[in-house]
Amino acid sequence: MRHIPKFRAAAVLTSMLLFSACAVAQRPRAGVVYVQQRPPARIVEVLAVAPSRAHVWMSGHYDWRGREYVWIPGRYELPLAGFRRYEDGRWVHNRQGWYFVDGRWR
Repeated sequence: MRHIPKFRAAAVLTSMLLFSACAVAQRPRAGVVYVQQRPPARIVEVLAVAPSRAHVWMSGHYDWRGREYVWIPGRYELPLAGFRRYEDGRWVHNRQGWYFVDGRWR
């Protein structure tokens, strides 16, 4: 068994912990609005027929409007050039409250 110097083992362990924390914890964007009230359960939407085979469904979500949550219905959109799939936005909770992470094309 090889001997690994303590300082090197500690550096590797620290790097692994920092990387795993970055991979799991998503940081809110600058200027994020924190809401103390938990968002309501998502509404189950009935999908209409897509306008074309190229259109992608973007699920609805709740938006915070200062005093209450307002449902923004889902819709079909054509993907941005070079993308095929849409990752829906979602509400995330941390110690400061709830904040919304915008959806994005992948």
